[in-house]
Amino acid sequence: MPHLGFISSLFLSRLADQILLFLVPLVIFQITADAALSGFAFFVETLPRFIAFPICGILTDFFSPYRLLMRSQLARCLAVLLALLGYYFYPSVYWLVAVAAVVGVLTTQGMMAREAILPLVFNQIRFEKVLAHTQMVDQVAAVLGPLVAALLLSLGQWQFVLVIVALLFLSADIALFLWLLKLRPHCQKLTTDSLNITKSLKKATLHILQLPNLLAVIWLAFAVNLIVGVLLATSVAIYTGELGQSQDSYALLQALGAVATVLILLYIARTVLTLTVLGATSFVLLCAGGLMTALSDSAWVYLLGFLLVVGFDKMFNVFLRSLRKQIIPAKDFGKTTGLVVLFNNISQPLAGLAVALYASVYAVQSVVLAVVALAILIGSLVLMLLLAKRERGNRRGF
Repeated sequence: MPHLGFISSLFLSRLADQILLFLVPLVIFQITADAALSGFAFFVETLPRFIAFPICGILTDFFSPYRLLMRSQLARCLAVLLALLGYYFYPSVYWLVAVAAVVGVLTTQGMMAREAILPLVFNQIRFEKVLAHTQMVDQVAAVLGPLVAALLLSLGQWQFVLVIVALLFLSADIALFLWLLKLRPHCQKLTTDSLNITKSLKKATLHILQLPNLLAVIWLAFAVNLIVGVLLATSVAIYTGELGQSQDSYALLQALGAVATVLILLYIARTVLTLTVLGATSFVLLCAGGLMTALSDSAWVYLLGFLLVVGFDKMFNVFLRSLRKQIIPAKDFGKTTGLVVLFNNISQPLAGLAVALYASVYAVQSVVLAVVALAILIGSLVLMLLLAKRERGNRRGF
């Protein structure tokens, strides 16, 4: 396989990232038994990832995506090792929070660079096939990440797991370097324009404000990601704390969530569904899953709610990305999408912040219920406004 190095690099990098995402809130909760601090860790871990999207997307247009990808992977390895060194001299869980934030930004840059590389390198292959293969590799890593993390934690302390994470990032970089040596791609500049981040962000902002329904779609995604964010920020505390499940069971929960996403994506790929059906179905089931996780006192009911949220979040993403493609002009798709992704996902770390602020005052599941209720309210208002706008359009047409 001529592109085995690229696929290997993608898998190793994604696996390392998934292990770290699983590890940080779990270890912090185990050390402190503080759900609020675990929620704060999730807030700090995810916020930089999403804030970085617009800038990382713009940088990928102006610099070689190959170099950006390599440097992001090597920098992630060094960041993990430096955090371990810092913990050795000054033990604190905040080293874990800091490394998660730094690695998050570098992961975003790697994701954007890899997206730019795909059409350049795989231009002789049907692009849908390329995306299918790379997404499957990504999902396999997502399934294995929590399981590998749990296995490594059974063999040693979390510091040992971080060493393995650093080695995985380094291995990903070596695999990519060897692939580039063999391929020798032309590191072309993707645009002839001069780098002007302010101008690019202004144009993207105008599109968001002026393009039909784009702002409404952003608010709908904001509501959905409130549910996803509060679930991810509290799943450790609720599942292993409130519901008394083991660390291994929590790893299995995460793996089952990844499997559910694969099954739902396979169903979508084989079945023709309208965007309206995709959006309405995924939103309703996401809300139902969120309510189940907030109200359940049973691990089995929580498991079902978790799978509904994690699985149908992928269906909503298909709806969202398809609709964005219809709305946003192709020539400005990159810069606008980067800013849209930021606004769509900023609610995830905000949900984590809500947990950090209120979980020490109220029961964790009460905080989850309040956030899910807010998401349902926002999403319902947006859907009613879209339906009212469509009805007015139909009357004019009549």
